[in-house]
Amino acid sequence: MKKSISFCILIFSFVFASAQVVPTLTADVAEKLAKMPLGCIIQEFPNKTSHVANTAVDGRLLPSELHPAFFGCLDWHSSVHGHWMLLRLLKTVPDLKSKTEIIAVLDKTFSPDKMKAEAEYFTKYQVASTYERTYGWAWLLKLDQELYTWDNPDAKKWHAALQPLTQQILKLWKAYLPKQTYPNRTGVHPNTAFGLVFALDWARTFKDVAFEKQIEEKAKAFYLDNKATPAYLEPDGSDFFSPSLEIADLIRRVLPKKDFVNWLNKFYEKRSLDRISDLPIISDINDYQGVHLVGLSFTRAWCMKGIAKELPENHKWKKHFESTADKFLANALPLVFAGNYGGDHWLASFAVYALEKQ
Repeated sequence: MKKSISFCILIFSFVFASAQVVPTLTADVAEKLAKMPLGCIIQEFPNKTSHVANTAVDGRLLPSELHPAFFGCLDWHSSVHGHWMLLRLLKTVPDLKSKTEIIAVLDKTFSPDKMKAEAEYFTKYQVASTYERTYGWAWLLKLDQELYTWDNPDAKKWHAALQPLTQQILKLWKAYLPKQTYPNRTGVHPNTAFGLVFALDWARTFKDVAFEKQIEEKAKAFYLDNKATPAYLEPDGSDFFSPSLEIADLIRRVLPKKDFVNWLNKFYEKRSLDRISDLPIISDINDYQGVHLVGLSFTRAWCMKGIAKELPENHKWKKHFESTADKFLANALPLVFAGNYGGDHWLASFAVYALEKQ
């Protein structure tokens, strides 16, 4: 039965994408997506802690003992961006039926004691200073930014509670960035460009000029001379980022529009542009790595939308990026509901972020 249901959803996704009916973040869609992090934020198992044990004692600690706030949703970073997603929906979808339930969940997470313990994790254990670098760090700053920019009593309370963890992450990132000699160009969690995008957004929101300058200088050092990027080799088998599009999404933030267009014209060749415009082929949506390719459609979509906004109306790629992004969204959204916990614990956040770029 499950296979037949999944098959129907996959067929629906194909038809949806072919017809170019672009999904939007309606109240109904938001409600369905909200159910996913609501279900997994408090679900401790299965769990991938990625904890490097120092002794037999901490090697036997439960996920909730290591991370009292962000222990659910399979891994720390997914819990963090699951919280971001629920907060974002509370903030932007006034008719959300699950509003009361979401507030209760967030109120339980954002306790001062829990956040203090989360911050202490990064100094308590040997090598923990590299934990979740920089993907989880990026989502934590996105969560902090979302709380800070919402004029709401609960948000102000939650933001205050989060500060020990936010400040610890900032301390680690500011110490690490000057020492980072090379960027990570992978299509999964350690991707440098993705992390710097969220960090730069945070720095500008908080007017942290020194951190902003540090990020901009690194972005230029890493990527400004990149030409004819080999995106025709994308994707790898478990990518949820396009390495090339993440770079372009960062560079559009650090260059004036005219300079960015000149840079982009040299960055992509036709064969690479064609390759990143193809829908990812997902042979087994229930595979915990293969389902990453659903997320790839969302990240490609939000990068392409952002890039298109920086291009002049007569640029040869502007409409292509816009229509291709719509194709990715139409294909990917039904797939969010077609798999198992391998996608359920994280894909909804990517869907919300991508849909809001419409």
